[in-house]
Amino acid sequence: MPVKALLGRAVEDFGLPGNERNLAMQLVYGVLRNRQYLDRILQLLSRTPLKKFDPIVHQALAVGLYQLFFLERIPASAAVNEMVECCKTAGIPQRLAGFVNGILRQAIRQKDHLAEQAGQDETGATIVNHPDWLVARWRKNFGEEEALRICRVNNQEPLLVLRTNTVKISVENFRQLLLASGIVAQPGSYAEDAVVLPEFQGSITGLPGYEEGYFQVQDEAAQLATCLLGPFLRGAAYLDGCAGLGGKTSHLLQLAAQHELRIHAVEPDPHRLKKLRENVARLFPEKLPVIHEMVLQQLVGANLPRFDGILIDAPCSGTGVTGRHPDIRWNRRSEDLAHYRQEQSGLLEHAAGLLAPGGILVYATCSLEPEENVGVIREFLHSHQDFSLTDSAPYLPQPARRFIAEGCFAPRPEAGIDGFFAARMQRR
Repeated sequence: MPVKALLGRAVEDFGLPGNERNLAMQLVYGVLRNRQYLDRILQLLSRTPLKKFDPIVHQALAVGLYQLFFLERIPASAAVNEMVECCKTAGIPQRLAGFVNGILRQAIRQKDHLAEQAGQDETGATIVNHPDWLVARWRKNFGEEEALRICRVNNQEPLLVLRTNTVKISVENFRQLLLASGIVAQPGSYAEDAVVLPEFQGSITGLPGYEEGYFQVQDEAAQLATCLLGPFLRGAAYLDGCAGLGGKTSHLLQLAAQHELRIHAVEPDPHRLKKLRENVARLFPEKLPVIHEMVLQQLVGANLPRFDGILIDAPCSGTGVTGRHPDIRWNRRSEDLAHYRQEQSGLLEHAAGLLAPGGILVYATCSLEPEENVGVIREFLHSHQDFSLTDSAPYLPQPARRFIAEGCFAPRPEAGIDGFFAARMQRR
């Protein structure tokens, strides 16, 4: 289960108030973003190999070190005491709790020296807080400098980006609503409906306009992917073939209000389906999509009219969003790519059977890996001669066109936008 879901469940189970919830999130994500750096500090402080550490002791030390080296507002003594108490609460033997206490107090005494030494591993290589196999891929695909830049961006806390529901409120009026509540709100850099909250640390549900359905949390890259289905035909039918929690489905509903579109969505998972229904009901209670609780393959045999546009936001390795979801970088393996590619190819195959002649098929992932992106597209086009790749640029706002590569929308992670890939294809 992703860390985001586990953390959300823990916050709910323990009934953490807002400030404690924010601290818990900062600790969990901070440790994940700086895992190798924190482990290097441990190597410098202890002769015990990391693989021999008790898992709870290891995590307590990592969280404690993160507070000591990255969170100046927490007193060092409080960070140490809390981690020792956590070990005791978890039933760790007294001697190990004492070990945690000793290591953290030693870290306080040697903080400046450790901070200087921990930036490199035992071979002298720069620590980038990403697994070796992934960094090696990026070096090969993007070059040394770009690979290291991506790692640096991923290790920074990402910006919170909202998509304004312009059916209910204009972007400027929504910004003014946020500003009136003391929330710094800036226009997005690439997507026309985006609003960026560079300083916000609270609960999303506590933002002004949440209950009213004025916004949806969505990165600018994901917002732009839906635009590639254009030009939208009045009265036409569009399908979100991998609806998930409903981010792009709700964007289609937003566009539907302008063009009288008929929107369908496919989602087989009961948990995601529940969230999807809640999301679209909050944003568009008066115009819900037709939701199909099935896999896309089943929809092919459902005897529906062909769709004028289909969006396949495919399951993927997620290597473009390891800054926003840092657990991904540690949970993925290189061999996972073949599994995802097979699933992605299958989804495109099913989508092709649902698309009308002249229709638009948009394939999107939040992966940086060529095998999941251009590799999947080339294979699909080779076996479907009635489809052609079209240039995505005309369907994007001018600032976003700098991310076009070989006709596809392919930003790599940087401040303000996640790593992403989207290709626009048309059936003859």
